[in-house]
Amino acid sequence: MTARSRTPILIGISSCLLGQKVRYDGGHKHDPFLTDTVGKFVTFVPFCPEMEIGLGAPRESIHLTSSSEGVRLVGVKSGRDLTDLMRTYAEKKASELERKDLSGAILKSNSPSCGMERVRIHGEAGPPARNGRGLFAQGLMEKLPRLPVEEEGRLNDPALRENFFERVFAYRRSRDFFSTDWGVGDLVAFHTREKLLVMAHAPAAYVSLGRLVALAKGQPRADLAARYETDLMEALKTPATARRHTNVLQHMAGYFKKLLTADEKQELAGVIEDFRLELLPLVAPLTLMRHHARRFQTAYLLDQSYVDPHPKELMLRNHV
Repeated sequence: MTARSRTPILIGISSCLLGQKVRYDGGHKHDPFLTDTVGKFVTFVPFCPEMEIGLGAPRESIHLTSSSEGVRLVGVKSGRDLTDLMRTYAEKKASELERKDLSGAILKSNSPSCGMERVRIHGEAGPPARNGRGLFAQGLMEKLPRLPVEEEGRLNDPALRENFFERVFAYRRSRDFFSTDWGVGDLVAFHTREKLLVMAHAPAAYVSLGRLVALAKGQPRADLAARYETDLMEALKTPATARRHTNVLQHMAGYFKKLLTADEKQELAGVIEDFRLELLPLVAPLTLMRHHARRFQTAYLLDQSYVDPHPKELMLRNHV
């Protein structure tokens, strides 16, 4: 759950990552971080496209091939063409998952059905090109373009992992907000809470989203909600950099300019600089910043999603 919502966080996930024996060889790809750590804060919605189109486990391995008709999904030995079957399933399953109101999805990398990127496409000659996308992943991402989607392999990168879960919880906040009977004033308040998070990712989007909210009066609410959410999630796809985090931290420090002693200001500036130089993780300056915000009851900072974008127990900012 987010700090501001009691809505459960539902994340779609490839079943093999939960330890279910659905792989072509009858095995699994259990990911302990997902089940043992993330699983404490979210509810997983498992799926296995290959099992759900009736292939069973164990089964013949399948792969993507290029042909005059485009990319096809076929059995490696039999040559059986499963393209239409998988695409039909993907369209139906994506609609089902949309109704469940997911907050994100985690897919198995390199899979001809679930791989999000760099999936092998086999040609008639030469080595396979690593420029494909699994057919189910493609259908899911086309149907739900704002939904945060990531591969389990990329989640081994601390920065990408933190970025994904930032997007998951931001998407949930956005979904919860736009499901209410909101008005322009409510949108202003919502956007105000998200400002620093957006600034850390995409300064240009920080400006454009602010302009969108400023001109919100009189716009059709459904169109406004769709555009705001689309632009917000697109902005957060851009990984935050140390430079942009530093800019946000220095902006936050400005709120204490007249409140801290000279020594305290020097200490805060020093911790921010050590973060910039990658001598400290992001959690260090944020912990000190949160301390001062609580000490002086700086409501604007305490209410920022940037300060607590996801459960602290995930310790995602201990590694970026």
